[in-house]
Amino acid sequence: MDACLSSAELFRRLVDPKKSITATGSKAEKMSYIPHTAEDRSAMLSAIGVASIDELFQNLPTSIRLQDELELPDGWSEMEVRKAFQKMAGKNQTGDKAICFAGMGSYEHYVAAAVNTLLLRSEFYTAYTPYQPEVAQGTLQCIYEFQSLMTRLTGL
Repeated sequence: MDACLSSAELFRRLVDPKKSITATGSKAEKMSYIPHTAEDRSAMLSAIGVASIDELFQNLPTSIRLQDELELPDGWSEMEVRKAFQKMAGKNQTGDKAICFAGMGSYEHYVAAAVNTLLLRSEFYTAYTPYQPEVAQGTLQCIYEFQSLMTRLTGL
């Protein structure tokens, strides 16, 4: 068997339990991509009271059933899939391209990178004071300086 299968051939082998996929150059080791054995499938079918898959789907009109093999294209690389999805997603209209009224008046504005860094520092969001006095003094000094700056900037 060839090392690379076309997508259509791979699909055929996946849905047909009689055909197995074997690794090239191995001892015909089966690589089953379907988790259920034939016995599992027959047990599930008998549990719901049908004899076969065809009987299970007999109520579906033949006009909507798949009549031929799927004609799937060859597989894509991760980069090709990503590019295709980005192109598809680019058709969406997002808040970046349109006016967004979500947020009750909080609209687009610039947030400096330093804000995120400062907000992630624990001394600004917890009352915890470290036990070492020299560290605690530095932390307290930092908090005092920050609060003083905010007070002067906001006019409080």
